[in-house]
Amino acid sequence: MGNYVFSFRVPSDYRPGAETPAEWQAWFGELGPALVDVGNAVTDYASLGEVGGSGSRMVGHSVVSADDMDSALALAKDCPALRVGGGVEVGPVMEAAGS
Repeated sequence: MGNYVFSFRVPSDYRPGAETPAEWQAWFGELGPALVDVGNAVTDYASLGEVGGSGSRMVGHSVVSADDMDSALALAKDCPALRVGGGVEVGPVMEAAGS
C-alpha cells in the first residue's frame, strides 16, 4: 500500500453550483478508509510554467491509500471534477527519509 495525491482540475470557466459541496462530500464518503487526507479546496489560482494547459485550473487536492497506480486511478474514476469536464491528476507520494 502507498499514498497517492489526487490533484483536482476543472475547466477554467467552471463555477460550482449549490449542489457541488454535497457531491464532493458524497464522493469522499464513497472512498471510505482509502481516504487518508481529504485535503483542501483551492480558492484562487495562479501558475508558472505549463501546468495542465490554459483551459483548466486546480481546485483542490486529497491523499488516498491504494495498492498501486491502477487502484488509485480506480478510486478517482467517479470524482465530481470528471462530471464537469475536468480531471484528476494522480501521483504516488514519495516519502522522504526521516519524515
